[in-house]
Amino acid sequence: MTEQVEAFKALADDTRLRILNLLLRVGSELCCCELTDSLEEPQYNVSKHLKILRQAGLIEGRQEGRWVYYSLPERPDEFRRGLLDSVRSVPETRRMKKDKKNLNRRISLRQDGKCILGVLHRQPGGDKNAA
Repeated sequence: MTEQVEAFKALADDTRLRILNLLLRVGSELCCCELTDSLEEPQYNVSKHLKILRQAGLIEGRQEGRWVYYSLPERPDEFRRGLLDSVRSVPETRRMKKDKKNLNRRISLRQDGKCILGVLHRQPGGDKNAA
C-alpha cells in the first residue's frame, strides 16, 4: 500500500502535474533543462519534483552525457497506467497551455533532436544558470 500512497502524494502538487502534463502531451522524452525553461521554475525546484515523480514510478530518467532526459514509463503497471490516464484527462489550465507553448519554443532549439543549451531562462534573483 505504501507504494500507492507515494504515487498519490506525488500527484498532489501543481508543479508535478504540470511536468506530467508536458510529458503526456509531447509524447517524447524531455531534458531537465527543457522542463525548467518551459515551467519557468528554478532548476533545483524542477529537479526536486522530477526526483519525486521518478521515485513514485510515474516517470523514468536516463542520462546522456551531461543531460538527463525524462519520459513516461515504457511499461507502467496497471495502477500507474490508471494514474497517468487520470492526469491525461485533466483539462489543461491556462498555465498548462503556457507551459506547452514555452516547451514548443524550447524544443525548436534542439540540434539533432537533443538538448544542447542548458537552462536558458533567468532564475529569480540571478543570472542564467547552466544545467
